[in-house]
Amino acid sequence: MNKKFLLIGSGNFVNEIRPALSGLAMKIKIANNHRDICSRLKGGDIDLVILDDDSADFTLPILQRSKTKFVILSSKRSTRAVSCAREAGACDYILKPYNMRELNLRLSAVINNKTRVSCIGGGTGLFNLLMGIKNVPGLIPSSIVSMTDDGGSSGRLRESLGILPPGDVRRSLVALSNAPEVMNDIMMYRFDRGSCFVGHNLGNLLLAALSNIKGSMSDAVSSMGDVLNIQGIVYPVSPTVSKLCALFEDGTIVKGESDIDLCKNRSHELHIKKCWHEPESRCNIAAYSSIINSDFVIIGPGDLFTSVITNLLVKCVGKAIIETKAKKIYVCNLMTKPGETSNFDVLDHVREVLKYLKEDCLDYIVISDNNKFSKDAVSRYSRKKQFPVEVGDLREIKKITKAKIVVADVAHERELIRHNSERLKNVILQIIKKERVIHRYG
Repeated sequence: MNKKFLLIGSGNFVNEIRPALSGLAMKIKIANNHRDICSRLKGGDIDLVILDDDSADFTLPILQRSKTKFVILSSKRSTRAVSCAREAGACDYILKPYNMRELNLRLSAVINNKTRVSCIGGGTGLFNLLMGIKNVPGLIPSSIVSMTDDGGSSGRLRESLGILPPGDVRRSLVALSNAPEVMNDIMMYRFDRGSCFVGHNLGNLLLAALSNIKGSMSDAVSSMGDVLNIQGIVYPVSPTVSKLCALFEDGTIVKGESDIDLCKNRSHELHIKKCWHEPESRCNIAAYSSIINSDFVIIGPGDLFTSVITNLLVKCVGKAIIETKAKKIYVCNLMTKPGETSNFDVLDHVREVLKYLKEDCLDYIVISDNNKFSKDAVSRYSRKKQFPVEVGDLREIKKITKAKIVVADVAHERELIRHNSERLKNVILQIIKKERVIHRYG
């Protein structure tokens, strides 16, 4: 079916954006004044309006009255601008300067009614989720990745170059990659010799170099996404470097994600009372827009404090999750973490997520049926002070959240117990299909 686009803005804007539309629209119309806009919209045959907010911000009332789908492109980098655009009826808010591949994906999602899914987390859990959903037809995933990793190769690069840690964004890029396998191997390769290189990951070094070339980690990630031809978009959750800090029950304060994670010189039974960032981190506006304009937001899976809550601590991330009309899905972790979540059951995990969201806005909670784990695996993990997260009494969970609870077999055990990409994908797709039916007939 032929699509018709209306471009509203200056001549330079039209010339810049045309290349991104070549595969999406058969007919492109242009307008740059009130009379032309009204005339173009009068026929009712425009499928999508693309508005350059920097040169034609007077047109919103006209678009609202026409009830035509529209997307705003803007250089205004504020959460207020994004929220106001959504309230005005915009289907998306895309920041300039834009990446052509990402722009094409986002416009395609709007014009073809694809499902936009923002995945918030870090580490292996987010990797497995993205691996599962990346090739689902009609679905556009965005990965919003934590930026407080200060250990290993990422920590060394962060310390020596003053850049955002590249490790978690690298994993998301590889998870969404459609490049030849050798490129993914290059991105994941870790040096095991050479005094300067040992322990470093080659993908991290490439992202560090691109960060210097492009001027920011966000632009480096976009460029690497082009190289890997990723199916989706990856956003660092914050453009600023910050440190994850935790206050424990005994009054001890630990600063640094790696020190919290490794649990050295403290009892593994101690629980975290409070987490924060130093200095306070602010949300990447592109990530904020992704959340606000999503159809579904998936929080987790991953270590509760160092992969999940560290994202919720970023200023305005929680606000975006609460404000978005998207359905919110929390995927609970599989195993407890010594020094962070010892003896935690699902109720404890959910309570902490709601505490940092500051509102019960979850629509679904996905819980692993841990009865499927073998005795050998459970015994092996118990020697590391890790245990399956118990489902517990579902009635107690329902007392603190309105979310629907889904208990399913979403894990596998090989060398390690991990979320299974295929099984988790199937559960997520069941939720999406259910919500589509409710939306259509509810």
